[in-house]
Amino acid sequence: MLIAATGFSQSKSDSYRMGEVACVYITTTELDSSVAFYEKLGFQKTGSNVFPVPWAQVSDGSLIIMLRKDAVPYIGLTYYVTEIEKIAEQLEKDGIVFTQKPKEGDPIKRYYFKSPDGFNIMLATNVGAFKQPTGTTLLDMKPADFSKADEYPNKLCGAFGEFCHPVTDLTASIVFWKKLGFTSKYQEASPYPHAIISDGMMIIGLHQTKHFDFPAITYFGVNTEKRIQQLKEVGLKNFTDMGGKKNQSLTTWEGQHFFLFSIGM
Repeated sequence: MLIAATGFSQSKSDSYRMGEVACVYITTTELDSSVAFYEKLGFQKTGSNVFPVPWAQVSDGSLIIMLRKDAVPYIGLTYYVTEIEKIAEQLEKDGIVFTQKPKEGDPIKRYYFKSPDGFNIMLATNVGAFKQPTGTTLLDMKPADFSKADEYPNKLCGAFGEFCHPVTDLTASIVFWKKLGFTSKYQEASPYPHAIISDGMMIIGLHQTKHFDFPAITYFGVNTEKRIQQLKEVGLKNFTDMGGKKNQSLTTWEGQHFFLFSIGM
């Protein structure tokens, strides 16, 4: 998959924000093994604790991945929030229905809900004083730097482009995400309807396609074949062609998918 080198503009949303920190949230039965895997992908461990259950954060400076030890599989988008009741109340006023709310006495309050396409979203109390990363993403990267691999925050994966998922109706999906404070940054009808949206913290890709049926963390860059070979040399497996050797999908052992795509015209 190729993405045209037309610069995007990253801007803060005019709507209320979902929280202070946005991350990809993944549960794992083997926390240390998961951390080691993401370190091979160019991430570094930036925090960990055993309260209320063992967890660890990894980041490449542009994206945070939260790993929590839990036997129940879960992959989704999470916001860490200080005034969580206030945000939850506003979401409900805007028609968001929570599938699960915190119970009285929970050490960390969590509100769960889903997009119209089943994409998992969660609000969680920011008890760890987590901070949003400030590294460059594809949205705010200078177009002149697209071809400069040394400018990529993650030298192995490239530049973070989107946390994407397939949608049934792109127009309806955009309406839903606007309720969460997202605005459209890029939209095209070819090769199928798709859009890149952002709230200033997370970048979401909405793809009206049947080419894939799972959420994926997507990175773009040049010299993709070389970078994938480097990943294979450190022991990573489970790569699948996504339209050629320059566009690959990597599946982690927890079930998270990474798209490593070439950037160009």
